[in-house]
Amino acid sequence: MNDIKRIVLFASGNGTNAERICTFFEKDAHVEVVGILTNKRTAKVWDRANRLQIPAFCFNRIAFSEGDAVIRLLKALQPDLIVLAGFLWKIPEQLVRVFPNIIINVHPALLPKYGGKGMYGQHVHAAVKKNNEQETGITIHYVNEHYDEGTIIFQATTPLEESDSVEHIANKVHTLEYAHYPEVIKKLLFKENG
Repeated sequence: MNDIKRIVLFASGNGTNAERICTFFEKDAHVEVVGILTNKRTAKVWDRANRLQIPAFCFNRIAFSEGDAVIRLLKALQPDLIVLAGFLWKIPEQLVRVFPNIIINVHPALLPKYGGKGMYGQHVHAAVKKNNEQETGITIHYVNEHYDEGTIIFQATTPLEESDSVEHIANKVHTLEYAHYPEVIKKLLFKENG
């Protein structure tokens, strides 16, 4: 039996989280990032994948939502964990059914607050700022057929100051993502071993 754990990443944008995950595991002989999938050929994650020498795949909405092309690709890649790292499309029910309990996401707020359709990136941080929240954070959760409603795996918080701008809030949240997401992924990959 192959004891190397396989990760597939989904990303739509810059790819900073994807790169952080890749570099976290690059010297780990027991974990391999076997592919990065994106829905945007112009996304910076594409350049990061090339630089990191990780196979990258681009797909359109039809291949993702209506056909089985992405499912066939994922089956070929045989992931132990599918990790959403700044991927903005809703995961289709069919994909969730084929890969139950192995798709995870990091959300830039403390769910169930500030979740749901349209609540991503700066939209979340702006809402947190507008409501004068005293803290925010990240939520790592399993993905189900609804936006941001899967079982929560882990949360981390950061305090906020009244003077924090939306950009400051975003930076605080990114710091939490970079610190915790790779560690939680590692724990999930090896949870059955102890």
